[in-house]
Amino acid sequence: MSADWAGSQSGVGIPSLPPTKDVVVNGVIVRVKYCQTCMLYRPPRCSHCSICNNCVDRFDHHCPWVGQCIGKRNYRFFFMFVSSTTILCLYVFVFCWVNIKKIMDAYHCNLWRAFLKSPVSGILILYTFLTAWFVGGLTVFHLYLIFTNQTTYENFRYRYDSKRNPYNLGCVRNIFEIFFSKIPKSKNNFREKVKLDSSSLFAGSMSLARTRSPEMPKASFDVGMGKRQTVAAEDFEEIHNQIDSVGGLERCGTQPRHTNQVDKANWEISPDIRMLAAEFGMEHGFKDREKVRRGH
Repeated sequence: MSADWAGSQSGVGIPSLPPTKDVVVNGVIVRVKYCQTCMLYRPPRCSHCSICNNCVDRFDHHCPWVGQCIGKRNYRFFFMFVSSTTILCLYVFVFCWVNIKKIMDAYHCNLWRAFLKSPVSGILILYTFLTAWFVGGLTVFHLYLIFTNQTTYENFRYRYDSKRNPYNLGCVRNIFEIFFSKIPKSKNNFREKVKLDSSSLFAGSMSLARTRSPEMPKASFDVGMGKRQTVAAEDFEEIHNQIDSVGGLERCGTQPRHTNQVDKANWEISPDIRMLAAEFGMEHGFKDREKVRRGH
């Protein structure tokens, strides 16, 4: 276990899990961290993706072009996607030039007249030329990572040039591990149905809302998601002051009851304030003020 555990005791004397621990990989000590979000120790080469909000085994990077993380189970498919795109760009680039050359021979014209006769070929030549540099460079970079058994995350963060890479098994074995090893099953069943008792969840959230005191942090409950979203304390304090000012004016009689429509809108309680007050258990205060208003 890591030495960091010595100071990781909770205030009530109950020890918490150590934030890190050491494991041995091919004779090299590797430190793994505890993920507070997923509540597990990340395996070696695993990292938490902030976009997917999930720990990914053999994390390479989060690819915005495919809209998901690239890791242990889909890295070979990502490489085949990038390499095949490079081959396609080169194929289109070469045969567009072949088409231009045939036009020049058929019409006995120069290069610019051939481009005018086939503008699509000219556009594709320019497009594939620019794209091939990007996907081609990406393909070469990932070939280097495959040969050395690295990930993009490890290459940019750890820099194995100055120290030993515990995962490097040699060029041939690295290629076999990436392309010919068995793909493990996912540890998450994303199609599993989640069973929630919505009635009990709603009742529990409402009871918590009513028992909160004004000094405690205010919270609203999202029944659909089952999560609490914090309500800003200063916003609620402003609403509370507005309610108190309305009540004071009603008790003192300093505010005329029927001056005009604009003045009436200044001290009438809006539906939004009523809804917030109902959520925080202040319905009785409004009922008393309604009685005082009607008595006047």
